[in-house]
Amino acid sequence: MTAAHDPDLAQAAIEYCYEQDWSDGLPLVPASQPLVDRFLATVDLPRDAVIGRLPQLDRVVTVELAAINAAMAGCKPEYFPVVLATWEALMRERAASGGGWQSTSGPAPLIIVNGPVREKLGFNSTGGVFGPGFRANATVARAIGLIVRNVFGIHPHVLEQATQGLPGRWSICLAENEEESPWEPLAEEAGLPAGTSAVSATLLRTCEFVDNRHTSSAEQLLADFADTISRTGAWIFRHASAGIVFCPEHAQLLAGAGFGRAEVRGWLSDHCGRTVDELASVGKDGLGDNGVRHASGTRSADFDRLLPSADPKNLLIAVSGARNAGISMVVRLFADWSGTAVGIESATTATSVAHDAVGTTKETR
Repeated sequence: MTAAHDPDLAQAAIEYCYEQDWSDGLPLVPASQPLVDRFLATVDLPRDAVIGRLPQLDRVVTVELAAINAAMAGCKPEYFPVVLATWEALMRERAASGGGWQSTSGPAPLIIVNGPVREKLGFNSTGGVFGPGFRANATVARAIGLIVRNVFGIHPHVLEQATQGLPGRWSICLAENEEESPWEPLAEEAGLPAGTSAVSATLLRTCEFVDNRHTSSAEQLLADFADTISRTGAWIFRHASAGIVFCPEHAQLLAGAGFGRAEVRGWLSDHCGRTVDELASVGKDGLGDNGVRHASGTRSADFDRLLPSADPKNLLIAVSGARNAGISMVVRLFADWSGTAVGIESATTATSVAHDAVGTTKETR
């Protein structure tokens, strides 16, 4: 065994990372300068370019700091453009560029990858997409978590205020199953050209599965999703933002009945909700001036149709997973999804990205 493969030296480096409090609890890859330089070589951006800022903490993320954390997360250098596109996509979300990282709900990033980069880098888009087992999915998501921890300084029990948090806090990165989806890719719906490698991302509060292998009726299937989305526990504000990651079987059933994404959103907008009486029974029938629900004691049979969001277009709809069962996932978004996608190439070239005054990135094309 050569010195380069000495497990004792590797263990010492890993323990050093723990001692510096850089870790999310799992071992880190020690980030040497030559390794970080290989990450930086994959993008056409200055290492000191600011790509994000948390104004309330006056802390900024630079390209080099992102590269260091991506390396520690276990990414390969070729994953780094995806990390930067993911970061930009999150910075476009109102919640992620504000106080979302510190929320009591402990939201998790939901990262969805489209285009040829899925196959090129080995992103999982079929069976087990919400689970472990694929380096690209796992380490890109973890890189985001380490940036938030080590650059923004948001640690549990310090600046992170999560009451319980989510088990998927830094692990929900999936690729869309474009091959078995009956609809256009999510990035294309968001306005990018067909075939673009891109990332969409937002923050979510939790995931809830819908297992329906029992019907061939599109309306019955959608009614199952409406019931799940309308669970009163998710109603904190006037609207409870949501999205759906359909399995191919469910998506194909709906498409076969004439439902596109717009028709699915419209149907759910018309059918999601609870009666005022039901909301009163859990103390959520009242609405304050700030849109927060409270108990007012009102009892009536009126239907409160306030889900899934203020505007149906904010209901994110993607297709991922295997075509082996009718099991899909409702995702509880932290706030309304922006409806945008970030092209990976455009996020990593100095000629197509400008940085605004608060450090978020915007495409100039």
